[in-house]
Amino acid sequence: MSETEFPRVGVGVICLRQNRLLMVKRVNAHGSGTWSTPGGHLDFGESPEACALRELTEETGVLGTAPCFIALTNDIFPTEGKHYITIWVRVDHASGKASLAAPDESSEVGWFERDNLPQPLFIPLQNLLKQNPMIFAED
Repeated sequence: MSETEFPRVGVGVICLRQNRLLMVKRVNAHGSGTWSTPGGHLDFGESPEACALRELTEETGVLGTAPCFIALTNDIFPTEGKHYITIWVRVDHASGKASLAAPDESSEVGWFERDNLPQPLFIPLQNLLKQNPMIFAED
């Protein structure tokens, strides 16, 4: 059996600042050319919350705090033959200016209003929005 026959676990990070969502444009991976939030694979022995904080900083240079589970999505990429369960974690922006900290993984980074997200969106993010369109609303 190949790796693609089993679902993998990804973690997506919802980081808001002044009612804007932090997003990256993906390159060199499945979903290349789509816009997503920071995120990545859950490492062995790592909690989803720790993964969210790590991926946020590795990809954007932003530091987060107070990670909190918010949702799960079941994400199938038929053309790539991949299947992911994505654990969505919301974090508070603690500090740092968003930058391309991982240019091999993303080509652009920015903060976007939830009513004006760049297109096209990464499949897991599309699925999250279908489940709960108000998921980005700040408390």
